[in-house]
Amino acid sequence: MAHSLKLRTIPLALWLTTMAVATARAPPDPILTLAARLKIDEGEDGSSKCWDSLLQLQSCTGEVVLFFLNGETYLGPSCCSAIRTIESQCWPSMLGSLGFTTEEGGILRGYCDATASTPPHRVAANVDVIDYRDLDP
Repeated sequence: MAHSLKLRTIPLALWLTTMAVATARAPPDPILTLAARLKIDEGEDGSSKCWDSLLQLQSCTGEVVLFFLNGETYLGPSCCSAIRTIESQCWPSMLGSLGFTTEEGGILRGYCDATASTPPHRVAANVDVIDYRDLDP
């Protein structure tokens, strides 16, 4: 009989302990938005700029892949801006965690730094404007 009582008491005690722990845990704060939890609100030490740059880098992934696979030597200014921001102000090792080698990250930084210091080329075009209303039909 004593053995049977112990077999019932131990599971009951475990169940009561589990329930006490489960109810003692505070529920998550429903006031915090996803943006607040990810710390992408403005004024969070520039983290908004970092997340914006990461999203921009995601949108120019095609350019970066073509840059390495096809030797296409063009990355848009917004793509380079995202690379520079992420590498210098946010997460210096981010490109490595995205699958780029240290050498590839260096190539991207070098390309973007070189294009940032090069002024845009101005092409002068001679264009004659023809007013078709003056032509005889």
